[in-house]
Amino acid sequence: MLYKLWMSVYKEFLLLKRDMGGVVTLFLMPLVLIITVTLIQDSTYKKGEQVKIPILLVDYDNGKVSKTLFDNLKKSDVFSVVTAFNNKKITEAEAKEAVFSGKYQMAIIIPSHLSRDLQAKIDQNVQKIVSSLGFSDSMATKSVAKIVNQKEVKLYFDPAVQLSFRSGVMNAIDKMISQIETKSIYTSFQDELGGENAQFEQKSFITFKEIIPKINDKEILPNSVQHNVPAWTLFAVFFIVIPLSINMVKEKTQGTFVRLRTNPVSNRIVLAGKTVMYLIICLIQFYMMIAVAIFLFPHLGLPPLNVEGNLILMSIVALFSGLAAIGFGILLGTIAKTQEQSAPFGATSVIILAAIGGVWVPVFAMPKVMQVIAQSSPMNWGLEAFYDVLLRNGSLLDLLPELFLLFLFFIVTTSLALLYDKKKRAV
Repeated sequence: MLYKLWMSVYKEFLLLKRDMGGVVTLFLMPLVLIITVTLIQDSTYKKGEQVKIPILLVDYDNGKVSKTLFDNLKKSDVFSVVTAFNNKKITEAEAKEAVFSGKYQMAIIIPSHLSRDLQAKIDQNVQKIVSSLGFSDSMATKSVAKIVNQKEVKLYFDPAVQLSFRSGVMNAIDKMISQIETKSIYTSFQDELGGENAQFEQKSFITFKEIIPKINDKEILPNSVQHNVPAWTLFAVFFIVIPLSINMVKEKTQGTFVRLRTNPVSNRIVLAGKTVMYLIICLIQFYMMIAVAIFLFPHLGLPPLNVEGNLILMSIVALFSGLAAIGFGILLGTIAKTQEQSAPFGATSVIILAAIGGVWVPVFAMPKVMQVIAQSSPMNWGLEAFYDVLLRNGSLLDLLPELFLLFLFFIVTTSLALLYDKKKRAV
């Protein structure tokens, strides 16, 4: 039994050895992928070192509001403010053309007299409130007859900019202007009620503090490496489906599988040999990507992956993820009749599983229907297990639900492959 299994594994090794270019690609491309994606996404996780997005600011107000808005944007870690082209102030028409042509991502147009009219409107409202409280009319000395129209701050966005970016920018600007309005209201009340007798504390009463999980009294800050290495490692592991299914189709079309069945070897032994060989490849892929994340990333300006105390648990997750991928590859290789069927279907299905599994877009950002569907993706199970280890300080007990689902997926897909093969031979 063990000898037959060993020979089956050796047979798979010989098949892979004949295509060294394919084997090198199998190991090299995931490394290129993980380095490229992590470098691209790294700036979104950094604080104070981000690549700033240039935005255009057209100021027709030249008052307190526009100055405060400009100062806040300038202090931001996200934006760099551009107010002039060739030492000449930008006009709205120039800003609109620059943004809509894709040269800049956005432009902010501050209308004229915004600061003056905002203060006038606040003064009117404050005077009405003070008068309604029964204070003497002498306290309301300012004219309230003037009608102040609502002001509009225009925002131009590059059509290619994502909706999430637009919403984030609009919320940030709205918050800045709201703070300016609130401060102006307090100041107006102070003036109306007598500056010395009515001192309002303008410091925000409600503040926000992020509580970061700690391991051994050290805060664990998520970074691009902790998110990308597990995600793209899983992606690479599941791409084992393509060479595995192609080799199985080759065996059928070349008659190799038929010759194997003439020997006293069951189909289970043959599939077990494939499972062992390709599981070894998956684990080699995993350890290569971990090694790159630990030793190469620091030389590329990326944070190294910290696997201290977690490598064994991560290896277990990689093992079960590899089994799930191999089970899917075996099922596909059994059902497919030609390489033209197995290769495109394998590649497309892996991409779909990655998409719905949260490798590209976080599951929580998906529509409700897709969040439910995501729970059926083996990549989602593997990804959550990796996150439990790296980001949530999970134990083996915490990983059992995901590991069980991955192993069950392997058992189900392999069993379906055996049943399909048995039924096909019986016909």
